Amino acid sequence: MPVPSLLFPTDPLNPRRPDPHFAWEARLVRELGGELVLADHDALLAGRAEEAVRRVPLGTGPLWYRGWMLPSVRYAEFATALTARGGNLLTSPPGYAAAHELPGWYGVFEGATPPSVWIPTAGAVPPTRAELAEAVARLGGSGPAIVKDYVKSRKHEWHEACYVPELADLAAVGRVVGRFVELQGEFLAGGVVLRRYEEFARADGPDGPGGPDGPDGPDGPDEERGDAVAGVGEVAGVGGAGVVGGERRAVEARVWWLDGRPVLVGPHPDAPHVHVEPDLTEVSALVRRLGCRFVTTDLASRADGSGWRVVEVGDGQVSDLPRGIDASGLLASLIAA
Repeated sequence: MPVPSLLFPTDPLNPRRPDPHFAWEARLVRELGGELVLADHDALLAGRAEEAVRRVPLGTGPLWYRGWMLPSVRYAEFATALTARGGNLLTSPPGYAAAHELPGWYGVFEGATPPSVWIPTAGAVPPTRAELAEAVARLGGSGPAIVKDYVKSRKHEWHEACYVPELADLAAVGRVVGRFVELQGEFLAGGVVLRRYEEFARADGPDGPGGPDGPDGPDGPDEERGDAVAGVGEVAGVGGAGVVGGERRAVEARVWWLDGRPVLVGPHPDAPHVHVEPDLTEVSALVRRLGCRFVTTDLASRADGSGWRVVEVGDGQVSDLPRGIDASGLLASLIAA
């Protein structure tokens, strides 16, 4: 059976080598005896998938992608272009969408994650007042909430475009949602999501949101490279601690799953020095039920000590690794999958 290769994005300044953000992963793959190939992420985002994969050798066979986040439609084009060259992404386009977008995974994790509702939108068009009122009613009609799209939040604009103190104040909901849609612009993914705010255990320290490595920084695969939009890792924002500069952040773990097994448990990339050991008893069964081969779950403990919550689910191919972590076991597992 062919051994999977790992596919990384190219360096924009030198297409013969991996993007600098992933250079250490690429070196480790080589040290582990794995094969790597390169694709042009910018061409993928621009809808030029055939051009993007022209450096992928013909007949490459099975592939895991490790790179920047892609919209689901671009990922599907990516898969088609690779298939034409004899390559096969081991995460299918439907599997990518299921783990990458909240509506794809929420039904499986409902009850283990903050309650959520969503309103599909056609481009960067805010929902109507009636649509917001109906969504608020489905979420219980009152209490604090978080605004995001199917993939991202705007946590750096916490009060302006992320946090709603009271859902019963429909005018305030409309202002925050409208500003969120305005700021997301062409990068709005799928629609508007309202999630219940929940308090998680927090930690002080240099990895807090006021520092250079605060929530959803623009330097990880959880981002679309080059845009100014906050990323996938929802940590404090989608139902956790506040993200105003200087406040404490949620204590969170990122768990990497391959074929239903946890192959790496570590800190969240936004706080690589904050280590916790989450209880995986409940989430293990949910990950298996989701049925996606390679996924991540971000877990946080409730502030009242009542248990662990799934803050976010993500496709493992576009989830960031914390700085300094030993990823050899994870990458070896992908090579052997």
